[in-house]
Amino acid sequence: MAARHLRILSGCNGALLSVRFFSDSTLAQEPIASTAIDSASVSPSINTAENHSQLNNNKKHSAPSSLKHAELAKFSAIADTWWDSEGPYKPLHALNPTRLAFIRSTLCRHFRKDPYSARPFEGLNIVDVGCGGGILSEPLARMGATVTGIDAVEKNIKIARLHADLDPETSTIEYCCTTAEKLVEEQRKFDAVIASEVIEHVADPAEFCKSLSALTVSEGATVISTINRSMRAYATAIIAAEHILHWLPKGTHQWSSFLTPEELVLILQRASIDVKEMAGFVYNPLTGRWSLSGDISVNFIAFGTKNS
Repeated sequence: MAARHLRILSGCNGALLSVRFFSDSTLAQEPIASTAIDSASVSPSINTAENHSQLNNNKKHSAPSSLKHAELAKFSAIADTWWDSEGPYKPLHALNPTRLAFIRSTLCRHFRKDPYSARPFEGLNIVDVGCGGGILSEPLARMGATVTGIDAVEKNIKIARLHADLDPETSTIEYCCTTAEKLVEEQRKFDAVIASEVIEHVADPAEFCKSLSALTVSEGATVISTINRSMRAYATAIIAAEHILHWLPKGTHQWSSFLTPEELVLILQRASIDVKEMAGFVYNPLTGRWSLSGDISVNFIAFGTKNS
């Protein structure tokens, strides 16, 4: 059965007026769990140390930074475990196929690429902001994209490079220990900018989104995934994931730093990015798998395009 996304209908002030489902047959061959999840399913939110990518550990950067420096040490402490699928990043490894399914579907539709191709992103220049150890950058490269992965933690970049060099298809990834703001200074531009599990860890989400917009070519694509600031997210992302299930170290998340979908839509709109599609990530505790859903009350992902 085809997965479902949410299509965004927003007012002139950026408020989220409504969302509606639409079927997407192009996801039929995506590596995503197709198990139906009912509304009672527990969906522990995950948002891991990929966020540290926007932690600016170089105070000499002339570009203004939207980063929280205190986050740097917190996430660099577990940097060695990026490619341990049973380690601290196990939830993120489980989520990866689902977020890739959304990215593949939206980018193929926007750039008029063949979603059934083995390398649908051929010819696209993509930056993975907050690449961590490269678990999202590598499959993007295997799908044909020219990938740049950036992270503010040098240790993560070293691990990402070492792992990418094990496969000729991923050895071409350009990994840089830098920030989005620094790339803007360098006047870098990309067809698609992806920031997955990052924005809730920056000091100034609005400035961060302005940097993402500046990195995106006119009519290019921006994809952001994050956690909703809802009571359900507090219960799952903090109480369940950190204190009960111990999926993440305690203190990984601050509920007050989460953004609601409405806030994200407005922030992006002010940065000249119009959100076109949105979907939720829902976890099935029986199968241990994530799936795309219309439920955006906890984890969600948004796709937008840069105004020309």
